[in-house]
Amino acid sequence: MSLDPVTLTLVQNRLDHIAQQMGWVMLRTARSPLFSQGHDFSCFITDSEGWILSQADGLPIHTGGGGLAARALIAAFPGRINPGDVFLLNDPYVAGGNHLPDWVILRPVFAHDRLVAFCCNRGHQSDIGGGAPGGYNSAATEIFQEGLRLPPVKLVDRGVLRDDLWNLLLLNSRAPNLMDGDLRAMMGSTRIGMEEVAKLAAELGANAYAGYFAGILDLGERHMRAEIAALPDGIWRGEDGTDTDCFEDRPYRMRVALHVSGETMTVDFTGTDPQMKGFKNSSIANTWSAVYMALIAYLNPNLPANEGTYRPVTIVAPEGTLVNPRPPAPMTMNTIAPATEIIHAIWTALNAADPARSAAGWGKNSAPTMSGRQPDGAPFVMYHWSGAAGTGAIEGRDGFNGTGGLVGLGALYLPDVELYEQGYPVHFLRQAFRCDGGGAGYRRGGTGLDYAADVAVPSVLSLRGEGLRTPSGFGVGGGGTGRAAVMSIRFDDGRALDPPKYGVIPATPMRIALAGAGGGGWGDPLDREPERVVRDVRDGTVSADAAFRDYGVVLAADGRAADLAATAARRRALRSASPRV
Repeated sequence: MSLDPVTLTLVQNRLDHIAQQMGWVMLRTARSPLFSQGHDFSCFITDSEGWILSQADGLPIHTGGGGLAARALIAAFPGRINPGDVFLLNDPYVAGGNHLPDWVILRPVFAHDRLVAFCCNRGHQSDIGGGAPGGYNSAATEIFQEGLRLPPVKLVDRGVLRDDLWNLLLLNSRAPNLMDGDLRAMMGSTRIGMEEVAKLAAELGANAYAGYFAGILDLGERHMRAEIAALPDGIWRGEDGTDTDCFEDRPYRMRVALHVSGETMTVDFTGTDPQMKGFKNSSIANTWSAVYMALIAYLNPNLPANEGTYRPVTIVAPEGTLVNPRPPAPMTMNTIAPATEIIHAIWTALNAADPARSAAGWGKNSAPTMSGRQPDGAPFVMYHWSGAAGTGAIEGRDGFNGTGGLVGLGALYLPDVELYEQGYPVHFLRQAFRCDGGGAGYRRGGTGLDYAADVAVPSVLSLRGEGLRTPSGFGVGGGGTGRAAVMSIRFDDGRALDPPKYGVIPATPMRIALAGAGGGGWGDPLDREPERVVRDVRDGTVSADAAFRDYGVVLAADGRAADLAATAARRRALRSASPRV
């Protein structure tokens, strides 16, 4: 059919607004801080065949592979999807899940007496059982040890909640009160989305809505083809990795080759290391999401957020490797690591293909999860996100000093420490920008956050310290590498613990301190404007020593400005001693 371009744009914008509206409903109705403060959920809309039309809300790592979940549901319930139904799934091997803690609520949308779409919400549950709080069991060697596995199941049948299944879900959580409220919020958000998408399909008409939905996907494809065509043809390679499988220290590498030919691209992970023993293997859905996120964030953030955009991209993920493991490999860590490593590897390849748009690496997260009992006996699960990592710099701006991590691209929010103190048995001592954490550069890397908190009760800590000890935020174009994260734990009985990167440990009341990993710098630090360096020193994000050593800036006696003559001489000396490329 012939599509009106104005109407097509309005339909895409309307769907994006509906997805965002679903997210607003979640933020205002969810029970756990993980959702109501952290926004660790994502809302997306697919067509009747499970192809994503809009992923305008939430975390890119949740939604890029969301179509796999919708299509798994359609395959599991042929002819048995009815008005009033609500479905649930999470399994990475059979249900298009990325990792087990991320549960997907899918609600079919009917209009014109037919199925027209699905409204979906993928959210990270506070706890789903398994061997460690939050499902992050670094001792796991198979997925059965990570929590409850769910194929596509019908949670609501023609408007009637299945109480037997509901009770089963709550029974398998350390925090059933949070799960109960959060699942109801997820269902509520998809109901709002369902009502609005049904209105849209009715307004477009029985003979037109499908054409416009298909047109949205076609438009996304055309935009992506144009972006790929702007890259030079060739094979561009990149890699990144980790230095532990949670059981022994040894290198594991994600290797990628981007084959660019005209308007198409193949992302080939041949050469990536075999799957590991620990829980840092990436499911297919997670690998797809990481690839799509890496490309869209780098090429053009204004690319349409739908699955048509991904059509010109072919992904080769050899079975049995870190990016496509064979069951029953564990994988709960995968939305953070190796998702970050996949993105870094692709960015490294793109940096070689298009240096003008090069992006520095982000610091890797090191936030542990903690579970225990409140003084009144109520269970809790808390995420120590306050020691967040810094982001990499790009041309045009410094890195952000603290976000929820690369896989959220800023959509995962840091908690309000005052609300955390009200909801958990913790007392925060500090939360500030780290000094000298970010890599030096013409554009400085994000510093990471420096925080400390006292925990008043015994707990179990699930350590997830990918950013500890090993610098991860690589610099580009002469920029420096961000510093590694640093964590310390001191128990009230005087014992001190030098935390391993991964582990599940019992903890008595303690003081935990964490300085997040820094992001990489962009460009030569000797080109950074002296007034910007002075501002950094005054803000406490760069020390006076680093200003002199890395940036060649000599402060005036009062420390409030640069001595421009002395700075020029210092920079000439540094350039002479170490010529810049």
